[in-house]
Amino acid sequence: MNIRLTPRAQRDLDRITDHLIAHDVADVDARMAEILDALQLLVRHPLIGRPAAAGMRELVIGRGSRGYVALYELDEAHDEVLVAALRAQREAGFEDR
Repeated sequence: MNIRLTPRAQRDLDRITDHLIAHDVADVDARMAEILDALQLLVRHPLIGRPAAAGMRELVIGRGSRGYVALYELDEAHDEVLVAALRAQREAGFEDR
């Protein structure tokens, strides 16, 4: 099983990184590594996330100010997890960006 990020998910990671840098977070690299490490859980446990709309799933990563949500789907035909979007837990849903 592989993990693939959509262009939107990659933009979301860039947006999260920019936000952390803009707010002078000291451990930006460590925070981003936590997100990417959590996504790797999906390789072995692709159904671990809670069900979401349109057959998607949501993986909750961390908590509080270190909390994020990844929206993803399992593509069994291609043996991959497609990460569609990421957001901070405190953001209100996944909007088109």
